[in-house]
Amino acid sequence: MAPAGVAPEIHTYGGRITAFVVLSCVAAAMGGVMFGYDIGVTGGVSSMDAFLRRFFPEVYRRMHGRGERVSNYCRFDSQLLTAFTSSLYVAGLVTTFFASSVTARRGRRPSMFVAGAAIIAGATMGAAAVDLSMVILGRVLLGVGIGFGNQAVPLYLSEMAPPSRRGAFSNGFQLCVGVGALTAQLVNFGTEKIRGGWGWRVSLAVAAIPAGFLAVGALFLPETPNSLIQQGEDHGKVRALLSKIRGTDGAGVDDELDDIVAVAADKFMATASRGLRMMVTQRRYRPQLVMAVMIPFFQQLTGINAIAFYAPVLLRTVGMGESTALLAVVVKQVVGVVATLLSMFAVDRFGRRTLFLAGGAQMIVSQVMIGGIMATQLGDDGELSKLSALVLIFLIIVYVTGFAWSWGPLGWLVPSEIFPLEVRSAGQSIAVAVNFLLTTVIAQSFLAMLCHMKAGIFFFFAAWLVAMTAFVYFLLPETKGLPIEQVGRLWTEHWFWRRFVTASGGEETTAINDDKLLTTHCSKHWR
Repeated sequence: MAPAGVAPEIHTYGGRITAFVVLSCVAAAMGGVMFGYDIGVTGGVSSMDAFLRRFFPEVYRRMHGRGERVSNYCRFDSQLLTAFTSSLYVAGLVTTFFASSVTARRGRRPSMFVAGAAIIAGATMGAAAVDLSMVILGRVLLGVGIGFGNQAVPLYLSEMAPPSRRGAFSNGFQLCVGVGALTAQLVNFGTEKIRGGWGWRVSLAVAAIPAGFLAVGALFLPETPNSLIQQGEDHGKVRALLSKIRGTDGAGVDDELDDIVAVAADKFMATASRGLRMMVTQRRYRPQLVMAVMIPFFQQLTGINAIAFYAPVLLRTVGMGESTALLAVVVKQVVGVVATLLSMFAVDRFGRRTLFLAGGAQMIVSQVMIGGIMATQLGDDGELSKLSALVLIFLIIVYVTGFAWSWGPLGWLVPSEIFPLEVRSAGQSIAVAVNFLLTTVIAQSFLAMLCHMKAGIFFFFAAWLVAMTAFVYFLLPETKGLPIEQVGRLWTEHWFWRRFVTASGGEETTAINDDKLLTTHCSKHWR
């Protein structure tokens, strides 16, 4: 801690991107592939005739015009079908708080191993299902795995990455989510053509492959230096690991270790049991708490998961055939993966706020235009013209591109880098829990909302996009290029958050000393 009136020194650490850290992060990012695959496979499987006929016969009859006449917007409105989708996220929501304790007490690696093992079990159960209860049980096991994976992997990537490239490394998680979703859609496109109606089993089983890589990789990956210090590991051993990770034995290693030790001192023993309570009750954590809630909250209200889960269903709603709808979704996902890859190179150059704001504007425009086409061209009966359908596909691609290089990767990156070490696992659990909660709500309600709101649902999401873009503009400081253990100082320079972190009393008074610390870094980002 710096003496009163003296601004603490900002360490830049130095070092380089080593093969060791790249390989470690690639292995850990398999958690993103798992998450993306489980999101992407759902919409495709739930639009397959063989799967619907076996487990959701009422939806199958509606889809093929049998029985009573049903609006285009209501063909897939089934609480059982949405329960199939959302059961994964309910399980993930419940799991994430237990995963927080494991991640804080035992480290990031054990949580990643549990994630891989649970998803292998869930994929096996789903692929072997003979009734709806087995299908949903498999989804619950997948949810347990995703709960552990989404808790541990973003933290692992943020803590292992060099500070100057933390954005790129952390955005690799969203890139892997995109690759997983693309893989799922390619698998769905191929398995839909399998004769005999068992292709959906293959689609569900393939989820075990990236899970296996993560589980095996977790046995050999190094633990992060931050987590080792939090667990009370010998400082000499941690320094040796940090030197290997950064590819140098210079003073920068000592500076980084000193910063990690400083924030962990006398706190890590209480963190596992008190982290959540500290986040909620202490004013100095108010900015991080708000971001941990609002960023994943807004990420889901972009409407992306409605598109991701149900794009094949949505395209079939407007009259496309099964194969055509799945192929269109593959094209959409390829473009999304490319956009996320570009964001990895842009985020540490242009900053988080620039990508948030530009991506938000792009999604607002495309979402409004999608709603306009649906409102004017598609009624309760009939189909879109071929030209309108092509324009709709194009706009969905534009929308997904905007998400893929802004709210997609940054929705995971920013929460993972803003928490002090003593509450980092607890803060990540809040972010993941809110993500799962909103994902569950959207998954469970989207088809009913589509049935009742019709095209208005797209204007609903567009309004939220306006709100979240304004939130970023006014309330989110720029974290680009700052070491993860020093990000907390940003709040002391922010026009709104400084009133919380510079309050008098206890440890909060230390923030006052940092008022002039980051003026150059901060002023150009939010004024």
